[in-house]
Amino acid sequence: MIVHLVDGTYELFRYFMSPAAAFERSTPEALRAVRGVAGSILGMLEGGATHLGVATDHVIESFRNTLWRGYKTGEGIDPVLAAQFEPLEEALGALGVVVWPMVEFEADDALGAAAAMAAADPRVEQVVVCTPDKDLAQCVRGGRIVQLDRRTRETRDEAGVVKKFGVPPASIPDWLALVGDTADGYPGLSGWGAVSAATVLARYRHLEAIPKLALEWDVSVRGAMRLATTLAEQHEQALLFRRLATLRTDAPLGVDVDGLRWKGPRPAFSAWAERLGAPALHERAARVAAARGA
Repeated sequence: MIVHLVDGTYELFRYFMSPAAAFERSTPEALRAVRGVAGSILGMLEGGATHLGVATDHVIESFRNTLWRGYKTGEGIDPVLAAQFEPLEEALGALGVVVWPMVEFEADDALGAAAAMAAADPRVEQVVVCTPDKDLAQCVRGGRIVQLDRRTRETRDEAGVVKKFGVPPASIPDWLALVGDTADGYPGLSGWGAVSAATVLARYRHLEAIPKLALEWDVSVRGAMRLATTLAEQHEQALLFRRLATLRTDAPLGVDVDGLRWKGPRPAFSAWAERLGAPALHERAARVAAARGA
């Protein structure tokens, strides 16, 4: 079996920002992104997906906000978008899809935990993590756990991660600690960029293994002396940033691989399809379920 894990937060943002959403006149504006995501997830089921889970940020804040004051919050998010998270969770649940609405943890943590859980099951041939978020690159393992950008249809295995970032998946949190992540609200270390971080980490893998003196580096890095000094002076901050970037694979899921198998829509989905101004969604879901004997 193939397990698909979807970043519901990203999908909701994507459909909210889509110009096409403005033309969904049959759907109330306050639910247009929900309709887009529900239709997209249903499309995955029509395309053959059998085991599926969706993670959302029920609230934007998480335990990371207590570690770093500048970490991302819900401030500045369009209220119309913010109000669609709970309806999305309810609509997908009615569709019969497992949803992880995260509060203390983040959606990325749930995806990381689910990927690890699914990959540990010998019946699973592959785990496909559907998100372009660079944080999730740390979950990739060979060709067994891969990352899929559903917008560009690009699939990234371990070799693809190395090609994209210059480091293997296990070094992604260290790489993010050095270069920072503006989307998540932490800056990285002064002077460190994507190329210098990749060059150093490709050799040393993790922050602790990088020699304190640039003269000991077995790599050729422009401005090595300055970078080494910055790392030495801000080492504790780098470790904190890495902690922010590291996914918590102990995030609670409450379900195993068998629990991810789609068994068809629940009775409540008919009403949700009507509410979304798209009764055909229920008809489509019923057809898929009937074809599978669900």
